[in-house]
Amino acid sequence: MSKYLKVSLIISTYNWPEALALCLKSVEKQSILPVEVIIADDGSRAATKEMIESFQTHFPVPIIHIWQPDEGFQLSKIRNKAIAASSGEYIVQIDGDLILHPQFIRDHINFCKKDSFVTGSRVMLGKKLSHELLISQSIKVNIFNNDISNRTNGIRNPILRNILAERYRINDLYFMRGCNMAFWRTDLVMVNGYNEEFIGWGREDNEIAVRLMNLGFKKRVIKFGAVVFHLHHTVNVRTGLNINDQLLKDAVSSRSVYCPKGLNQYL
Repeated sequence: MSKYLKVSLIISTYNWPEALALCLKSVEKQSILPVEVIIADDGSRAATKEMIESFQTHFPVPIIHIWQPDEGFQLSKIRNKAIAASSGEYIVQIDGDLILHPQFIRDHINFCKKDSFVTGSRVMLGKKLSHELLISQSIKVNIFNNDISNRTNGIRNPILRNILAERYRINDLYFMRGCNMAFWRTDLVMVNGYNEEFIGWGREDNEIAVRLMNLGFKKRVIKFGAVVFHLHHTVNVRTGLNINDQLLKDAVSSRSVYCPKGLNQYL
């Protein structure tokens, strides 16, 4: 795929400006930059806005800050608002607690194919290493550090990446990483983006994948490429997961391809 593909990078965040600052530093160091960065902010306090404004003064591409009031965990809604604000033809979606490998955007561009969407993996950083990186505001991660549990996810290997692309867990509906996914924008419009009936943590990324696959798009998995390093944090409260699980099951059983409450509200 051409390196001139217009990529919009959407970064979701909530009240962790120190981590988001590391994420933005790693975006600055990309070998190929996105055309824009859109911060999907689910109700952060003023410190996040101030930090983003400090980056906007010198960042090499536009940073667009999309904010909504804090009314509980509403990731689907803020992602839809960010997608609607995007201008790129290809959407790469991450979370704001990630440090990106310098070839992250390049790998996604080289990997993308029409009529498909992508889910990736992540390297999990331990509590000690994460604290050190946050204190120093360093984005240099050594995958051989003792405080990394799954270092093999940090290996970049184009040959293995391409071999596994359409083999590795492609039919596993529960293998989705909303913190590292990519879509053609037109495909997201066709399924009406994220389903805003999902409130609270979990399954919104699985459900959008179900609708895309029901419409005929193929899930592809990017392993050994598009590497992200996930900063350690306490696990999100999972209140409402049973309801979200049922919404996912309903999408599977009904072979849903479109959600009524979605992206079209903002287009």
